Amino acid sequence: MLDYPQSGERFRGHETIAVQRGAHPADRYFTILRITGHANVWVSECVIAYDGSSLYLVSVMEFADQQVVHETQYFAGPFGTPAWRAALAEPMPGRTVEEA
Repeated sequence: MLDYPQSGERFRGHETIAVQRGAHPADRYFTILRITGHANVWVSECVIAYDGSSLYLVSVMEFADQQVVHETQYFAGPFGTPAWRAALAEPMPGRTVEEA
């Protein structure tokens, strides 16, 4: 099962998910930033680039019997630092809004 909470879509079954992913009209490029997890739940943080823009992607994957049984993906666009908190923050190493 694959869920996109932001659009309310749910895709069931390996074949349906494969068709959904394979039918995307744009060339997509993924940069994996981090993968972390334990036992049956793993999370990946990525940047996905396509159609001249980039989005951050977080994917939560749940496993059973060494297979993904449920994946939930969240997509978010980059945003700049608001002036009110600029003095409190430091840049993340190797990351800027322009790179996202």
